[in-house]
Amino acid sequence: MPSPTIGRRVRPAYPILLLLAPVLAAGCATTRPGVPPTGAAPSSSAVWETGEQPAAPTAPPTTRPASPTPSSARPSPTAPRAGLRHVFPVRADNVDYHTTHGAYPATDVFADCGEPFVAVTDGKVLEVSRVDRYSKSGPQGPDNGGLSVSLLGDDGVRYYGSHLSVVGSGVEAGVRVRAGQQLGKVGRTGNANNVCHVHFGISPPCTGKDGWWIRRGVLWPARYLDSWRRGGNREPAAEVTAWQREHGCPKAP
Repeated sequence: MPSPTIGRRVRPAYPILLLLAPVLAAGCATTRPGVPPTGAAPSSSAVWETGEQPAAPTAPPTTRPASPTPSSARPSPTAPRAGLRHVFPVRADNVDYHTTHGAYPATDVFADCGEPFVAVTDGKVLEVSRVDRYSKSGPQGPDNGGLSVSLLGDDGVRYYGSHLSVVGSGVEAGVRVRAGQQLGKVGRTGNANNVCHVHFGISPPCTGKDGWWIRRGVLWPARYLDSWRRGGNREPAAEVTAWQREHGCPKAP
């Protein structure tokens, strides 16, 4: 006896599946990976049926502490103003100086009388002496320099030049000057013993009543002169500050 299905067309079950589709979809909504249930907000990790993916979430910015300033970039209390330069105090082709001095630290810079004596660095004129009051029979010390100029550099150091033949016009206490600006001329006033030269001293600018024994110089200038003569920029502020920290402002020579 032939099978009842042989020769008969079997109708597909598509209509039944279409009727059951909503039910199946509702039951699988929570189990289909990547597809949000109806009415639910899409997950950031969902894969949409269109093939697009939402943009990856932006990670919150990480706050990092600022990198510490390198020690070499930190300003030093004794560091000169940025760009401050130093020059040799006498502008002449034929010039010489001693690395030592008499009974105290200073340097005699020898050059022909009339050669320019210039500002070592940018700064302000502190004191000017335009009259030679030195006398061998008078007190030795206060007037030894004859004609002189002292300058307070922007590096906090006082630079002193004496035995000048003349002090420049307009060079007065309180006047601003620049490195290399002429302050006077090499001479032999004061106790220069008739030898053309400039007595050059480096010292701290003591506050209040000062003394010639400080102004004339407290440390040896030769190594700074060596640098400036070669076009270098060696700076004495640290040594001057250390000296004053140790000695203060002596009240007598």
